[in-house]
Amino acid sequence: MEEKIIEKFGNKLRVRVCGILIEKGKILLIRHKSLGKNGVLWAPPGGGMLFGERAEETIKREFKEETGLMIKVERYLFTHEFLNPPLHAIELFFEVSRIGGELKTGYDPEMSKNEQIITKAAYLDIDQLREIHHDSIHNVLRKVNNLKELLYMDGYVKFEEFT
Repeated sequence: MEEKIIEKFGNKLRVRVCGILIEKGKILLIRHKSLGKNGVLWAPPGGGMLFGERAEETIKREFKEETGLMIKVERYLFTHEFLNPPLHAIELFFEVSRIGGELKTGYDPEMSKNEQIITKAAYLDIDQLREIHHDSIHNVLRKVNNLKELLYMDGYVKFEEFT
């Protein structure tokens, strides 16, 4: 599986758009297999921009694909550079709100049906997030003390990849 991920996403710079959706003190995250040091990565919904697609269109499409939810983009939050060779991405984070749909575990259209890496979509509170191994959560989530901190990050945010 790792070879397929590298083939699809590796050894090139990607622009990704990600959404921070917090409801009732919980953040919506996607569990991916075959990513991260431990073979699991929990991350906010999001994905790669298509040529000619605006960032707001990207995040709405990605949320629908990965979670079944329809969202409204509230505001731009920050940019994060993800660098873990062979993966390299510039990630644009937006605060979003739900406007419709039912939460479900979605899919990644860039992967074939029997090679899907999305295994779960779930709302987690800060205590549940802390129970997940440090290497299995997205960098932007590793050092937050409460979820609302994510809504106050701004500018270019870079976290050490292997701390």
